[in-house]
Amino acid sequence: MSSHSHSSHSAHGDESHGSFGSYMIGFVLSVVLTAAAFGVVLAGWATGTQALYAIAGLGLVQIIVHLVFFLHMNTSSGQRWNVTAFAFTVLTAVIVIGGTLWVMHNVSMNMMSR
Repeated sequence: MSSHSHSSHSAHGDESHGSFGSYMIGFVLSVVLTAAAFGVVLAGWATGTQALYAIAGLGLVQIIVHLVFFLHMNTSSGQRWNVTAFAFTVLTAVIVIGGTLWVMHNVSMNMMSR
């Protein structure tokens, strides 16, 4: 029985878990990106559409930082199914959100009151 518990434990031994250093790098990057987003708005580094694109870009970079440093997603063979599931989730969200926006835009453009 102990060999069974040992083999099931060793099956998880090859999964990559972050070190203290990688968590600290992720934390510092997250704080810097959050401060930069606040700086764009509060300090007026960009206005209007430029601010929107800057905040969206910083948010996208922060998502990548979280995926790499906190969720440990990478291109290793052990993470292949996690990355595939995440890609499918993103694709589904893009289809649902994009389709909704497209339908709502067409409804708005084709209303009889216009």
